[in-house]
Amino acid sequence: MEWSIQDVARLAGTTSRTLRHYDEFGLLRPSRVGRNGHRFYDQDCLVRLQRILLLRELGLGLPAISAVLAGQQSTTAALRTHLRLLEHERDRIDRQIGSVKATIRTTEEGEPLMPEQIFDGFDHTRHEAEVTRRWGRDAYTRGDRWWRELSTAERTAFQQRFTGIAQDFAHARRSGAAPGADEVQQITGRLVGWLTGDTPPSREYLLGLGELYAADDRYGANYDRHGAGTALFVRDAMAVYAARLGS
Repeated sequence: MEWSIQDVARLAGTTSRTLRHYDEFGLLRPSRVGRNGHRFYDQDCLVRLQRILLLRELGLGLPAISAVLAGQQSTTAALRTHLRLLEHERDRIDRQIGSVKATIRTTEEGEPLMPEQIFDGFDHTRHEAEVTRRWGRDAYTRGDRWWRELSTAERTAFQQRFTGIAQDFAHARRSGAAPGADEVQQITGRLVGWLTGDTPPSREYLLGLGELYAADDRYGANYDRHGAGTALFVRDAMAVYAARLGS
């Protein structure tokens, strides 16, 4: 017995778009694709989808779920990694709460504010564990050193540069531009420059990062806040850019 993609989406409480994305990501292939391109799913697909949705509810990203389903990582190991990330995030939020409380108290009492108190918990190190896991310790160390050497003005300018890139992606998508259009590829080039500086990126790096933007809401939100669907648009634009590298 088979079910259409619409039926599966309705039964699972998800969307056809999500199922198509799972297919593109290699997580959930349909058991059959009709001549008209419609996807159909058999019972084995439904069992696999049930496991995917369970792991998503537990907070795992698609790359981690893929590793679990491929047998490269056990469910327990993936959840332990996710637990460490949650604990790290909890610690960061606790520091932010403490920082805000300290700012309120010192302001009300007329005491001088200490920068270390104001900014405690608002640092990039919350991504340390994940960056190390994905790209290695050296990548995190280089990025951490580079960020700490920037002045406050340079950090602000760097963040504003990214905001401008994300807004331009959103505007291009709304205007109907294709991911491979020249104007979109120019924006993608700016993004790549923002990401890697003078270091030439590899195709694998760009493809993996694009998929991360599309699959992980934490990263995709940085684009989708400028317009729903922008993260997927950026992923497709990065795929075109990666395919043209060296050509």
